[in-house]
Amino acid sequence: MIATVKNRSPKLSPTQVRRARLLALLATGEFHSGERLAKRLRISRGGIWKLIRSLQAMGIDVESVPRQGYRFPRAVDLLDRNAILAEMSSEMRGLLNPLDVLLTVDSTNRYVAEHAANPAGTTHVCVAEIQNAGRGRRGRSWVAPFGSGICMSLGWQFLEAPPTFSALSLAVGVAVVRGFRRLGIEGVGLKWPNDLIWQQRKLGGILIEMRGESAGPAQVVIGIGINMRMPGAVRLMLAEQQAALIADVHEIMRERTPPRNALIAVLVEEVTRMLQTFGAKGFEPFADEWRRLDTLADAPVRVMSGAETTFGRARGVDLDGTLLVDVDGQLRRFASGEVSLRAAR
Repeated sequence: MIATVKNRSPKLSPTQVRRARLLALLATGEFHSGERLAKRLRISRGGIWKLIRSLQAMGIDVESVPRQGYRFPRAVDLLDRNAILAEMSSEMRGLLNPLDVLLTVDSTNRYVAEHAANPAGTTHVCVAEIQNAGRGRRGRSWVAPFGSGICMSLGWQFLEAPPTFSALSLAVGVAVVRGFRRLGIEGVGLKWPNDLIWQQRKLGGILIEMRGESAGPAQVVIGIGINMRMPGAVRLMLAEQQAALIADVHEIMRERTPPRNALIAVLVEEVTRMLQTFGAKGFEPFADEWRRLDTLADAPVRVMSGAETTFGRARGVDLDGTLLVDVDGQLRRFASGEVSLRAAR
């Protein structure tokens, strides 16, 4: 029996219910005639056409072929609240307050931040199929077409700011890699300050936002984006616009790719456990593991911080999360910036 978990998602209208049922039918990736869909949803074929148009307006790719019907280009494992809960232990389900699974949202981070703070020791989780304004670091957009990835945010309240709070994104990275390993996803490393890397390509990213004072309660929102199965056109666009080569979980796992719901459940568990430890002990319990996962360790790098560009050799991180770079024999510290592999100059 699944424990009761709060859900603050608004009640769906009849049209939204039909849209959700249509998504479930199309998720097989097989053709469905308009007539068959109309019978299943108990509406007219004109009503089906309108629903299809509404999905396409959201950016969902629905193919329409005369005399064959409608389909998604491939099968999609839709996000499902009950499927996520079924993958969790009863103890972890008891820490969710609430779990929101949405079809569309501007930003999962913004959604969590705009709701009232959940009680300390519990996790507010929001996942969405479509983000209209997903964000990455430094104002960049986070691109995740329908069914291609995981867009999730976790809200957590610390009763007081923990030690080495500035290193939280590094500890989140360690927790995510632990979750990957539980599902057999190996070879993923971390790039300061918040990228998930596989074979020198970006698999995902982390975005931390905080509200609170230096002393007293601190509310954090942890955004996690994971590429699951990115279309080739999106890969090309990102390479051209952001000079970012990407990887995805399907590329790593192929036929053993885990369902998105299973991976979400594991990530929520690992990040929540990390937060429990981090609140008491800070980054130190995760520091050695982060260093083993560091994809920049001892490599020649270029660091861009503000208007300054620095060339040197990466020497890991300090317990406060700052990047250490050897520049002509002197160790320099960077609390923020963009770092990339480059030949030393």
